[in-house]
Amino acid sequence: MTRRRRLLNRSVHAVHRWVDRVGEIVPGTDRADEFGSFGAGSAIGFPAATLMGLESIHVGSNTLIGRHVTLSVGYGALWSTRPERGLVIGDHCVIGARSSLTAHASIELGDGVWCGQDVFVSDASHGYQDPGLPVGEQFGEHLPVSVGAGSWIGHGAIVLPGTRLGRNVVVAAGSVVRGVVDDHTVVAGVPARVVRRLEPGVGWVGPGGDVRPVTDQAAFWRAVSPD
Repeated sequence: MTRRRRLLNRSVHAVHRWVDRVGEIVPGTDRADEFGSFGAGSAIGFPAATLMGLESIHVGSNTLIGRHVTLSVGYGALWSTRPERGLVIGDHCVIGARSSLTAHASIELGDGVWCGQDVFVSDASHGYQDPGLPVGEQFGEHLPVSVGAGSWIGHGAIVLPGTRLGRNVVVAAGSVVRGVVDDHTVVAGVPARVVRRLEPGVGWVGPGGDVRPVTDQAAFWRAVSPD
């Protein structure tokens, strides 16, 4: 590589890092002020994909949202009946790049919810009952979605309308989940089914009766963290 090419390459990457830094949405920026609320220490990476209905979106504190993410409430910029708290994301959450959270009635993520990349969450889908109308023009029923605190939604998972995930639930990568999922449960598959659940005094029990032990991660982090 020539010296000129190396300098150009270095310059392009320096500009890219600068744009990433100054373009992110953080408290005190005009874009953050458009949200219903935007907590201290939170950030949305640059560039975002689609941000719509920001006055109905509430982001907690110390929450990190990746690049190319869609956060939306409503059907379009001219839709005037948005709920006040259509999309609520708690404190200390992580939303992976290219994920989409599209709300029409209510999507609520509790504190400490982490999502992998390419996760899709919606509280509405298309109808199909009118055979004379394109499916894309038929609006489905609005069914609120909630994700309990401490849950993990894996890469590429889809959370369908009406889903209620409990606390510390794991949704495996690529799963499609609908319905009520109990606290401390692991679900996987299409459609997602329970593959492991916590039984107090026993451990994490699989469908075949195999048991994985409960571990104390807080103790681990205390042991490896500096004083």
